Amino acid sequence: MPTNTQNITAVILAGGQGSRLGGLDKGLVELKKVPLVKHLIERIQPQVSEIIISANRNLESYNEYGFPVYEDDIEGYAGPLAGILKALQHCKSEWLLTVPADSPFIPEDLAQRLFQNIKDNKVVIPHDGKYLHPTFALIHKSLAPSLEIFLQQGERKARVWMQQQAHTIVDFSDQADAFININTEDELKHAEQHFEEFMA
Repeated sequence: MPTNTQNITAVILAGGQGSRLGGLDKGLVELKKVPLVKHLIERIQPQVSEIIISANRNLESYNEYGFPVYEDDIEGYAGPLAGILKALQHCKSEWLLTVPADSPFIPEDLAQRLFQNIKDNKVVIPHDGKYLHPTFALIHKSLAPSLEIFLQQGERKARVWMQQQAHTIVDFSDQADAFININTEDELKHAEQHFEEFMA
C-alpha cells in the first residue's frame, strides 16, 4: 500500500538549544558543507505533501528554505513536544510526521512504513531494534488538544505522552543507522567519515 502523502505533513524539529554542540543551532550545523536541515528536507520532501520547520532562533535562515517556520508558544526551550504541538495546530494534513533536525540519514521509506502500520491508532513510533525513537513519530492531528494539556501540566517527555496514546511500534532494525543523530563534535566527525555509507 503506497503512502498517501496528501495526508502527511512533516515537521523538522530544529528548536533545540544544541547544548552539547556548544549552543550551536543544530539545524544549521554543516555536514559535508550542507546544513543539516537541508539534508533533512531532501530526504523527507519526497515522502510527504508539506513541510513545516520548528525553530526558535535564526528564523531568517530557516525561512530561506521556503517552508512555514513556527516558534514554540512555550518559552524557554520546552523540548520537541512544544514544536510538535505548534506543528499539529498548523498542520493541514490528517497526519504529522516528526523528524529531528540533527538526524540527516532518516529512512527514505519512513513515512510509508509508519503509515502502513497505523492499525487504527493515533501514534506510530519507529524502533531501531535497541531504542524507541519518539521524535520520529507519525501523529494524528486530532491529538493536539491532548498534547496541549500534557504540556500545560508541565510535562515534557515525548515518550511518556506518546505511550499514553493508542500507539503502534514499528520495527526498523534493518535501518538502525538511519536514526543516528548528531549531538556532539565527535558525532559530527563520525557522520562526515561515514557519510556515503549512511546515505546509501
